[in-house]
Amino acid sequence: MMPLEGIKVLDLTRILSGPFCTMTLADLGAEVTKIESPNGDDTRQWGPPFIGDESAYFLSINRNKKSVVLNLKEEKGKEIFYKLVEESDIVVENFRPGTLDRLGIGYESLKKHNPRIILGSISGFGQSGPYSKKPGYDVLAQGMGGLMSVTGEPGGTPVKGGYSLADIGSGMWAIIGILAALREREISGEGQWVDSSLLDTMVSWQTYLAGNYFATKENPKPLGGAHPNIVPYEVFKASDGYFILAVGNDSLWQRFLDVLGEDKFRDERFATNPQRVEHRDELVAMLNDTFQSKTKDEWVEIIEKAGVPCGPVNKFSDVLNDPHVKEREMVVEKEHPKLGTFQMLGIPVKLSRTPGQIESIPPGLGEHSEEVLKRLGYTDEEIESFSKNGITN
Repeated sequence: MMPLEGIKVLDLTRILSGPFCTMTLADLGAEVTKIESPNGDDTRQWGPPFIGDESAYFLSINRNKKSVVLNLKEEKGKEIFYKLVEESDIVVENFRPGTLDRLGIGYESLKKHNPRIILGSISGFGQSGPYSKKPGYDVLAQGMGGLMSVTGEPGGTPVKGGYSLADIGSGMWAIIGILAALREREISGEGQWVDSSLLDTMVSWQTYLAGNYFATKENPKPLGGAHPNIVPYEVFKASDGYFILAVGNDSLWQRFLDVLGEDKFRDERFATNPQRVEHRDELVAMLNDTFQSKTKDEWVEIIEKAGVPCGPVNKFSDVLNDPHVKEREMVVEKEHPKLGTFQMLGIPVKLSRTPGQIESIPPGLGEHSEEVLKRLGYTDEEIESFSKNGITN
C-alpha cells in the first residue's frame, strides 16, 4: 500500500513544473496517465545530452506514468478525455491561463462530467490578476519575484538560481494544494480548482527577506554566499577550495573561537551576532585570511569536531556519489528496455509504513494508448480508426 494508491491523475502537463508535480504524486502511489499531443512533451526533444535516443531531461521527471496520445483539438479526442475525467480524481495542467477553456475542457466543463474532480493549474502568474495572460518561464519568475536581485556577488550582475527554483517550487505548492483539496473532498464530496503560480512561489519564499524589507523599507542586497541576519554564515575559501560555515548563534560562536584559537577573534566587536552583522566586512576578511592556512577538508573536520555546522561546497559529482546520499536512496538505478541500466534521483519524502516507490521507467510516447483505450471499452477497429484520423497514435 502506498499513500496515494487508488487516486487517479490525468496529467496534461509538459516541460518541468507540471511533470515534477505529477511525478511526485505518482511516486506516492497515484495512477498517473500522461496525456500527450501527437508531438509529445517538448522535453522529449530537449538535448543533448541524450541517453540512447531518450532525452535525459524527459527521463528525469516522467517516471511512474503511463503515456496516452490524444489530440484534444478534435471532438473525438475530447470525448475520450472526458471518459477518463469521469473515472479520475485529479487533472493537472500547466498551460497559459485560458488555454483549457479554448480547448473546451476548462474547469466548469470538467465539473459537469465529474463534480468531484480536482483541477491543479500551474502557471507563470496565476489564473487572475493583470499578469495572468503573460507567458510564464522560470527565469522570468526568478527575476520578477525578487530572487535574482539578492542572488550573486555584491555589485555584480543579477544571477538566477542554478536550479529551476520557480518551476519546481510551484509544482510543490500545487501538490500541497491538491492534497489539501483531496482532504477537503472527503468532507464536502466536491472537488475544487487549485491555482499555483511561479511568481507567487517566488514571493512566498522571500520570508525573512520580506520581513527585513517591511521593517526597514530598504531593499535587500545580494551577499554572495552570505546571510543578511547572521555572521559568519556563508561560503569561505580555504587553501584549495570552498566550504560553508554556519555559526547560527552566540553559543556556536564560542565553540568556534575555541577551534580557531586566535585572540584577535575575541574582539568585543564580534561578541554577539548583532555586533558581528554590524562588523561583517572586517570579520569575514579576517576569517578568509585565517582559512588560507589549511585545506577545505581539514577545516571541515576541525570545525565539525567542535559541533559547529560546517560542510564542503560540493560539485554534482561529489553529491551524487556521496555514501550518505546513496544510503538515503537519493540516487537509484533502473533498467530500461532500450537503454539498459540508467540512474535517476530518488524520492525525498520517506514514510515509515507506506513509502513511495519507483515502479516504472518514463514511458515512450503513447506507449499506453491502446491499453487505456481498451480499458475504456473501445474496440480494436475504433482504436485503429483513431490512429488513422490523428486522434491518437
